[in-house]
Amino acid sequence: MPSDLYILGISAFYHDSAAALIKGENILAAAQEERFTRKKHDHAFPKNAIHYCLQEADITIDQLAAVVFYDKPILKFERILETYLAYAPKGLKSFLTAMPLWLGQKLYLPREIDKGLENLYEGPIYFTTHHESHAASAFFPSPFEEAAIITFDGVGEWTTTSIGVGRNNNINLLKEIKFPHSLGLLYSAFTYYIGFRVNSGEYKVMGLAPYGKPVYSDLIFEHIIDLKADGSFWLDQSYFNYCTGFTMTSNKFHRLFGGPPRKSESLLTQRDMDLAASIQKVVEDIMLKVANRAYELTGLKYLCMAGGVALNCVGNGRILRETQFSKVWIQPASGDAGGALGSALFTWYQIKGNPREIIKQDAQKGSFLGPSFSQSKIREFLQLKKAKFSEYNNEDLLTKDIAKLLAEGKVIGHFAGRMEFGPRALGNRSIIGDPRNPDMQTKMNLKVKFRESFRPFAPSCLIENTDDFFELNHESPYMLLVAQIKENHRIKVNENQESIFDIDKLKQLRSDVPAITHIDYSARIQTVDEKISPRFHKLIKAFYKLTGYPLVVNTSFNIRGEPIVGTLQDAYRCFMYTDIDVLILENCICKKEEQPKMEGADEYKSTFKLD
Repeated sequence: MPSDLYILGISAFYHDSAAALIKGENILAAAQEERFTRKKHDHAFPKNAIHYCLQEADITIDQLAAVVFYDKPILKFERILETYLAYAPKGLKSFLTAMPLWLGQKLYLPREIDKGLENLYEGPIYFTTHHESHAASAFFPSPFEEAAIITFDGVGEWTTTSIGVGRNNNINLLKEIKFPHSLGLLYSAFTYYIGFRVNSGEYKVMGLAPYGKPVYSDLIFEHIIDLKADGSFWLDQSYFNYCTGFTMTSNKFHRLFGGPPRKSESLLTQRDMDLAASIQKVVEDIMLKVANRAYELTGLKYLCMAGGVALNCVGNGRILRETQFSKVWIQPASGDAGGALGSALFTWYQIKGNPREIIKQDAQKGSFLGPSFSQSKIREFLQLKKAKFSEYNNEDLLTKDIAKLLAEGKVIGHFAGRMEFGPRALGNRSIIGDPRNPDMQTKMNLKVKFRESFRPFAPSCLIENTDDFFELNHESPYMLLVAQIKENHRIKVNENQESIFDIDKLKQLRSDVPAITHIDYSARIQTVDEKISPRFHKLIKAFYKLTGYPLVVNTSFNIRGEPIVGTLQDAYRCFMYTDIDVLILENCICKKEEQPKMEGADEYKSTFKLD
């Protein structure tokens, strides 16, 4: 029998498919399809994620009250057709490539949803707009009764940036910027030009930016983008190719910056670093202007944000510091995956008109919304693998021993509790290490993650001790704010060291926690609250008691090119195929040197080249 309470939200077919299930206003489960299929950014119909969500709630498909999709495909198709017509005959090849998929699948989403739900669902199917989904995912889980809302990404149907207001159970979008003028696509164009992969390499651009100087920012503002005082902007499309082609930038763009795009896996140059610094500065400046405009329009002291650009944690930190908003809440799954959750919440509150109770603690439950595994399942798995392990019945003793291993310089894969929803690992599917170790960043990047050495790592810090290390007077549970390390923890560099403007800066010690200190003395911080993440809090507290440092290095439990680990098998394989020293599976500790050799590990490592 259907229930009036269960609503399933779906994002699919474009980027980062996901499913989310709510029961009334209670968020029960959410997960990305990639975690089950092991295809990074999997855009297929999220049948595995849906199955998990229903299983977590112990319900069947026929018990759902509503199913909702996170955007309106007819409007998106209209935008694609109008864009091709506007540029015709240019872009014919791209048009002919896109149309079969639209005519065969994307225009018939009710049919595709029915098929994906095994034709067992007979209730209503709703469609929200893309940026309504983003806005709902930002506002409704927030602890605010009313707040300004900003959404910015590549593009939804037509909208690329919006300013709105949320009050109680209602969202109203007030202003918008439309395609092809897009902050997300601008950043992705530079991602492509610097030689990284669009829709996954944007993090690399942000991490690379501090190694350069923004020497091209004036050029970008002079030729490519017209930014107005109210935060609205216009992009000169003659510099881009994303409207009609298969690439992001045009020959005119290449001439402006002195050459073709960098080839993947080629040596990074100072020019690449300067380009990264320049586009990062431009995007931050635009984010600030949009935020200031949102404050002018709404007069509200709280701000909620979502959309792919809201994952730019450096820009987020500047909004918190440099605007009049006193608090900021950012959806941890800000990209398309979060649209699944937002669409379900939008349906519950705005379409069905249900009242909203403000949950001050954390309605998103730390974003720990994915699967977990029982101790008996873990024991059975390890025995099947013939793994050697120590099992603990006392969590205090367990976390104390993990802290000792960290202090010894061990790299630890930590797999405990429910999997995180969104791109950040927040302690439950994390690789952790000692932040005091000057070699930890390079070791984790090159020997564990198989990625570029410049990629920064985040500190997970006890929330009660954050002020001791960082210039941050605000909680940051989802690792989406960047702040400076305090002066008393910094190590000053001399003039000769300061004059270096390339990757050699990575070798310079800049604080007493070098593994999490970026070269501009900043860090992307996760504040760990005992009420939200009790196990991880206890672990860090044990490390604090042992070392006097209330923080650990935290990066996602995966290797480059793969999603965060989702199963016990994923975690064990990553442990055995990399230089992770210790694997924690709930209350079990496995040490690498004690494990039976896993065939193919050396060959597997040798296949990785940095892109």
